[in-house]
Parts: sequence; C-alpha cells; structure tokens
Amino acid sequence: MRWTVPADAEQTLELPGGRVLIAASARSDVGRVRHVNEDSFLAETPVFLVADGMGGHARGDAASQAVVATFRRHLEFGRVSTPEQVLDAIHTANDAVRALSDDGDEGTSVAGTTLAGVALVDAGAGQGVRWMVFNIGDSRVYSWDGRTLLQVSVDHSAVQELMDAGLLDPSEAERHPDRNVITRAIGADAYVEPDVWLLPTTGRQTFLVCSDGLTKELDLAGIAHVLACGTSPDGRASELVDAALAAGGRDNVTAVVVESTIGDPAAAADETTRDRDDVEVAVDVEATTPRDGAQS
Repeated sequence: MRWTVPADAEQTLELPGGRVLIAASARSDVGRVRHVNEDSFLAETPVFLVADGMGGHARGDAASQAVVATFRRHLEFGRVSTPEQVLDAIHTANDAVRALSDDGDEGTSVAGTTLAGVALVDAGAGQGVRWMVFNIGDSRVYSWDGRTLLQVSVDHSAVQELMDAGLLDPSEAERHPDRNVITRAIGADAYVEPDVWLLPTTGRQTFLVCSDGLTKELDLAGIAHVLACGTSPDGRASELVDAALAAGGRDNVTAVVVESTIGDPAAAADETTRDRDDVEVAVDVEATTPRDGAQS
C-alpha cells in the first residue's frame, strides 16, 4: 500500500515580506516486510508532517490517521497558520489517539504514534512568518540547502538519551538492542510535550520530514545523494522511498519533501546552486535548540 503526493503540488502565498512559492512531494509505502502501513502523512500548505504509528501497539495505523485528521480540522489550508493553532492540533491529536486505546481482559491496549513536521506560521509582532518545526518521538525533520544535510529535530528515544549522556557512540546506535524504544509519543500520556523550533524564512529552503523506516535503510550520505541528484518526475520524496525499499524496506517508509522560495525564484536558485559532485553531509544536533530550551 502506498500514498503519493505528486511533485508538482505547488502553491503561492502572499506574505508581508513578499511572495512565497511552496512545492512539495510526499510518499508512503508499506515496505517489503510489513503487511500494514502504520505511517500517515499530510503535505498541504501550511503544514507538512509524518506520523508513524507505534509498531506492536494496538491500532497504530488508526493512531497516525487520527493525527492527520485532527490537523485537517484545526488548520486552515492555503494560508499561514500560527504556533498556537499547531500546538492546539498536537494536544487535541494526543486526546484523539488516547481515545483509541482499549481496556480488555488482558489490560489496556495502547495506541500511539510519533509526529514530526514543519508548518508555516505567523509568529507574531517582531518575528513575522517562520517555519515551525515540531517533533514527538523518533520521526525526523532535516533541512537541506543543496549541499548540507542537517538534522533539526532531536529523537525522543532511549538510544538518543544514551548518546546525549555520552554512554553510546552514534556509530553503535543502529545495532543497540533498544534502538526501537521511543521515550515520548502521541497517545502515551495524558499530556504530550513537543519539541519546537522557529526558523527564519529566507530565500530557498528545503525540509525533509520522514519516518524511521527511511533512516533505518539510508545513511545520511545516501539521503543527501538522493536530494542532490534526484531527477524523478514523481519528486524527491518518491526517490527517497524507492532507495529505502531497494536497501531492504524492513519497515513502513514515508518521506515528505517541501521546498519554499521567497522572492525571485531565479535569484534564490543562484544562491543555492547544487554541486552534485561535491555534496557535504552534516548532522549538527548541537546547533539546534536542546529539549530543555525548546520553544513551545
């Protein structure tokens, strides 16, 4: 089972600081091993998100779909949102997913899902329009400027906490027995606290939002290569998913690629010209706002 948003899904918005062109592609695939796709995505201005239903828990697919349905009810599409609207959607989605949990003879069966995404928001006086990055769990948001891939979000996972504490080398993370254990999720608790970053909107910007089914199969160099060299008419999201499937596809795989251009598209392209033979890959989690200082 797969869902795809075509590469030519574009929209132009008029902002106080000028016109912004937003283009997105998205695709979700059940993978080569799983029988149910528990991933869901939403890729429609102003919000681009991925929800990965918790494998091994009840109704993971319904949980991720509940997140998408909640965002559709709370946001006005085709216009800039606000941080408050996005946060309200997240907290309401948490309630909706918790309502899916069932009490049975064998105890409570818990539904849950990760959530990661970016939304174009009006941050208020003095800040103007910003990209709001939000994250709960181990789905991820990356930024891409044509040469450098940066992870903006920070995983809520047991492995990430071990790395933060200096007890685990990143090179060992994919082999660690707790690599699939997440420490925060939509639906897990009565109140959920997302990590939030507000990023400036300038020139041409590209974000990748993905489930861990992508990052389990492709290393950072592989992701950067597809983003730099992709030529498929179906878009770079589809090419990323194809690459993950070719590498094994052991989990559901979902990718959303959104590119925004403010001002003259030709000038913005000149500023971020890709050098396809010299792609630098960087992941600088320390440069992002730490969890304790996340804006919310």
